[in-house]
Amino acid sequence: MAVYKIFKSIVHILGLLVHEKVNGFRKNFNGADFFFMVMKVLVVGSGHIGSIAVEDFARNMNSVKVLIADKNVARAKEVAERIGMDNVSWIQLDASNHSEMVSTLGNFDLIMGFLPGSLGYQLIEACTEAGSDLVDVSYMPENPLRLNEKAVKAGVTIIPDCGLAPGISNVLVGHALAKLDKVLAVKIMVGGIPEKPVPPLGYIVTWSPENLIDEYTRKTRIVKNGEIAEVETLSGLEEVEFPGVGMLEAFYTDGLRTLLHTVKDVNNMWEKTLRYPGHAEKIGLLRELGFFDEEPVSVDGVSLPPRKLTAKLFERNLQRPEIKDIVALKVEVSGIRSNQQVRYIYHMLDHFDASRGITAMARTTAYSASIVAQLMLNKAVEEKGVVPLERLGRSEEFFSAFTNELERRGIEITEKEI
Repeated sequence: MAVYKIFKSIVHILGLLVHEKVNGFRKNFNGADFFFMVMKVLVVGSGHIGSIAVEDFARNMNSVKVLIADKNVARAKEVAERIGMDNVSWIQLDASNHSEMVSTLGNFDLIMGFLPGSLGYQLIEACTEAGSDLVDVSYMPENPLRLNEKAVKAGVTIIPDCGLAPGISNVLVGHALAKLDKVLAVKIMVGGIPEKPVPPLGYIVTWSPENLIDEYTRKTRIVKNGEIAEVETLSGLEEVEFPGVGMLEAFYTDGLRTLLHTVKDVNNMWEKTLRYPGHAEKIGLLRELGFFDEEPVSVDGVSLPPRKLTAKLFERNLQRPEIKDIVALKVEVSGIRSNQQVRYIYHMLDHFDASRGITAMARTTAYSASIVAQLMLNKAVEEKGVVPLERLGRSEEFFSAFTNELERRGIEITEKEI
C-alpha cells in the first residue's frame, strides 16, 4: 500500500507538469488521458444503484481501472460481466471487516460507496485511515462531519450524501446561498413515485427497502424559528401541486443532514417527502402496528424482527420493474440580496429511461454519484476533509459542471428567481 501511494504521488507530479487546465479540468496538451491511465477506483457495493453508477463512471472514464467490491462476489462478478468493459473487474470484500477494508482501500485513488446506512460511517473511517478519497451515497444515521478533522489530517477528501436528496438538493441549496447576503428559509420537497398511483400504497420501491423504512422511522430534524427541532416523521402533512405531476402530499423526513450544520442563521429549514395522497396515513398505520420495529417477535419458535420481514415483503410486493417511475424535486431558498428579499426556486422532474430500463430514482441517485466522482478525478475538488455538496455548490464552476453533466444524461433542472 505504501509503495503504491509513493508511485501515485510521483505520477501526480508528472501529471501536473504535462497538463494544462481547460474549463476547470486538467487535460494534457494532446488531449490524451495520460494522467488517468494509472488511476484506480474501487466501487464498494454492487446493488441496484451501485451497479448503474459504476457503469456510467466506467463508460465516461474508460482509461480508469474500476473494481467492483462486494461481500457477494457472485453479484459483483455479474455486474462487471454485464457492463462488459475491459477496465471493469471485481473483487470480494467484506465491508464489515475494518482491517480488511483499510488494507484494501489504500490501494485505490478513489472509493465510491454504495453501502447500507449502517455501514456508511465505518466506510468513511476506513477511507480516512487508509488515506483514500471517498464519494459516498449511504443514508447513514451518523453525522459525517464529525470525521472532518481526521480527514483533513489524513489529507483526504470525503464527499458524503452524493445522491438525489441529500445530494442534488444540497448542490442547489449551495448555489442559491452563494447569491444571498442572508438566508431566511430553505424548503426541499422530493419524491420518487410511480407515474400513476399503484395499490396498495400508491407507491413502488425503486431503492433499498431497508433505507426506505429508515426514512419512515428515523426522527426528523428541521430548523424552526432559528433553532434545530426534532419532529415526528410523517408529520407536517400538506397537499402540493407539482408541475407535470398533479396533486401530491408532502410530509417531514430527515433529509437535511449536513445542511443542519452548514447553513447558518437560517430561520426555517426543512425537507419533505412527496407521495401520492393517502400514502402517509397508510405508512403511519404500519408503523403504529409495529411492522417497522427492530425488536424480534417469536412465532412458532422462530424469532425475527418485524422490520426485516416488512423489508422483504416490500421487496417482493412493491418492487415492480414493469411500472415506470418518476422523480420530482423542488428546492426553494429565500433570503436577502442587496437589501431586497428574493427567492430562488429549482424544479426537476425526471422519468424512467425506457430505452435502457433504468428507473428515474436510479438515474438521479447513481448518476449524481458518478458525476461527482468524475469531477473528483478531474481535480474539480481540491479541498480536504469532509466536504458536503452544499459547499461545493457555492462554486459556479462546480455547479455548472455538475448540472451540465446531469443535463447530458437527460436530467434537467430549471431555476427561477422571484
